[in-house]
Amino acid sequence: MSEPRDPSAEPERRWREDFPFTSAGEEQVTRRDFTRYLAAASGAFAAGSAGVAVFASVKPTEVASTQAIIAVRDIPASGSYLFRYPTPADPAILIRLPDGELRAYSQKCTHLGCVVYWDESTRDILCPCHNGSFEGRTGNPIAGPPDRPLSKIAIEKRDGVIWALGESE
Repeated sequence: MSEPRDPSAEPERRWREDFPFTSAGEEQVTRRDFTRYLAAASGAFAAGSAGVAVFASVKPTEVASTQAIIAVRDIPASGSYLFRYPTPADPAILIRLPDGELRAYSQKCTHLGCVVYWDESTRDILCPCHNGSFEGRTGNPIAGPPDRPLSKIAIEKRDGVIWALGESE
């Protein structure tokens, strides 16, 4: 038979009897040690984030090459043409304004990167995601949440063909 438990036994011994499971070294981690480990881990994450930010800022950007877009005669008055520039993953838009001038912009909205499109009736570039709009002649935002202009692409006409020359200011 087992001996009856003594209610006056010290609490530590009673706890150990009720829960006899132990882990090697569990008594060695103090609050101070835990705080040190936590601070070291936080410091390591902060240093890693700073390293990624530095790498992203000093990483050389690819220089865009010139690229033929479309023949001038193939763009209707007040029309647009979609193309990819500077890489096949970057959507861009070429616009022919009513007076015949040509403009090219990145097709990514400066608010959240949604794809913008040319609205011939309003002569504005519209973002359907959050009702943003940009002025067609300058690419400057005129309504909605975008607060920066669209990225402009420098273009030129050569022998009846429109060429993209690179991103411009």
